[in-house]
Amino acid sequence: MHNIIKDITRHICFRLVDIDDAEFVLSLRLDMGKSRFISHVDKDVDAQKRWIADYKKREAERTEYYYIIENHAAERLGTIRLYDFQGDSFCWGSWVLKNGVPYYVAVESSLLAYEIGFYLLGFKKAHGDVRKGNDSVLDYHLRFGGVITREDDLNYYLGYTKEKYELVKQKYKRFFVADI
Repeated sequence: MHNIIKDITRHICFRLVDIDDAEFVLSLRLDMGKSRFISHVDKDVDAQKRWIADYKKREAERTEYYYIIENHAAERLGTIRLYDFQGDSFCWGSWVLKNGVPYYVAVESSLLAYEIGFYLLGFKKAHGDVRKGNDSVLDYHLRFGGVITREDDLNYYLGYTKEKYELVKQKYKRFFVADI
């Protein structure tokens, strides 16, 4: 996988996370407004560095990709991860954006996650889960074409197909660098 994924969307690119990003990642994960619906972490930069070092092994095995979302001036705007590869399906998550980023960062990071999953990695489907109560993220995924496939006490589980993405991406073509 390329270290930097760029020149696909207009305003952002993805860069594979590195140990030097530990403080930034931790700052996002410790933000009280953002951490309600993600797994708990301790305020321990060394622990975050160890997690990233372990992740880099999974990256080398091509079983997971964890990105820093950046603008074209290399300002870090958030994180996103592609993982849980199951047959012809992938999941994306660990999607945390800095406060105050423009709306297009969310849209373009979603598009870029699907572009990588479907076109660079060759998956045919995507799957994921959204914690109950995280209504804005659930609504976002549903507007993007996701379908609730099941639910339990904690989560809604979503499914998405490459064919659905190809239709939906026409709606968002203004966010791409070139005509799609």
